[in-house]
Amino acid sequence: MRTLSLVAAALLAAACASHDNKAPESTAANDASRGTGSASTAGTASPRDSGSVNGNATADAGPPKGSVYFDFDSNDVKEQFQPVIQAETRYLSQHPNAKLRIEGNCDERGSREYNLALGQRRAEAVKRVMTVMGVSGNNIETVSFGEEKPAAQGHDEAAWAKNRRDDFRYVSR
Repeated sequence: MRTLSLVAAALLAAACASHDNKAPESTAANDASRGTGSASTAGTASPRDSGSVNGNATADAGPPKGSVYFDFDSNDVKEQFQPVIQAETRYLSQHPNAKLRIEGNCDERGSREYNLALGQRRAEAVKRVMTVMGVSGNNIETVSFGEEKPAAQGHDEAAWAKNRRDDFRYVSR
């Protein structure tokens, strides 16, 4: 029952605190893509880590791997990525000396400054969910790479959807 309450609180905190009303620099590509935020690849496990999050992170298995994906121009944490976040939360709970870096990323649309800010908001949104689930904020740092570290090359929705993400990196275990 306590876990259910924590998950509900995490979702509520993410929903209340993570919506962004600021629009990126207007371009024809941005204007054409508004309202089409869902992509076919967003909502699945990370393409590079498919199947790696099994919910049973142990010291022998090492930290879980995964990513959280976002809709266009959004830092709302989707419910479908709760299993990824819960796996990371479990690992940090079992390894109190571990330090996690959440890396926020964006697609190429928007100005460099806007994308850096949006990537930071995305990383902070996932950190908020994790702290509501009981992880110490001292064990998590956030950073934004904006559009500088794309997971996929290309200039279409499929590539952009893979680039709108938070990645989890352990800086110490």
